[in-house]
Amino acid sequence: MAKYRKLGRTSSQRKALLRNQVTGLLYHGKIITTEAKAKEVRKIAEGLIAMAVKEKDNFEMVKVTAKVPVKDKNGKRIKDLVDGKKTTKYDTVEKEIKKDLPSRLHARRQMLKVLYPIKEVPKENAGKKRNTKQVDMVAKMFDEYGVKYANRNGGYTRIIKIGPRKGDAAMEVVLELV
Repeated sequence: MAKYRKLGRTSSQRKALLRNQVTGLLYHGKIITTEAKAKEVRKIAEGLIAMAVKEKDNFEMVKVTAKVPVKDKNGKRIKDLVDGKKTTKYDTVEKEIKKDLPSRLHARRQMLKVLYPIKEVPKENAGKKRNTKQVDMVAKMFDEYGVKYANRNGGYTRIIKIGPRKGDAAMEVVLELV
């Protein structure tokens, strides 16, 4: 007896499909897929959410000094002439950042093994590279889902059957976060 469904794909195709669907589920909150795929995606997603719940508060706030370029009113960097070369002028600023403790860092890297990077594109600039934002899914897992499901012991997803697909009569389901 197998421990997982093969979904009629090679191992690399199956891994890519599951990573893509888990990322979609965690980003959008729900996906529509077949029942077999949903059951496999559910296993992976529940494990990631459980990891986020366990490690949500496992960090410390640290003050660091950072060099930030000085900018003019138009947002351009101010340049100084030093030894015949133009160099950017910097200010030192103190910032407070979250520093992961070792177990949270390990959880972050385990999540990054599964989740694909997501770029958010504004609707008015569809198809263009400008103003795209990289979404930090791991931070979303810790900050949003870790807090949301903190007092819940498993069962973070729900499968709702919506009927057979027209082409091949495969049972379609909605997999959503509770």
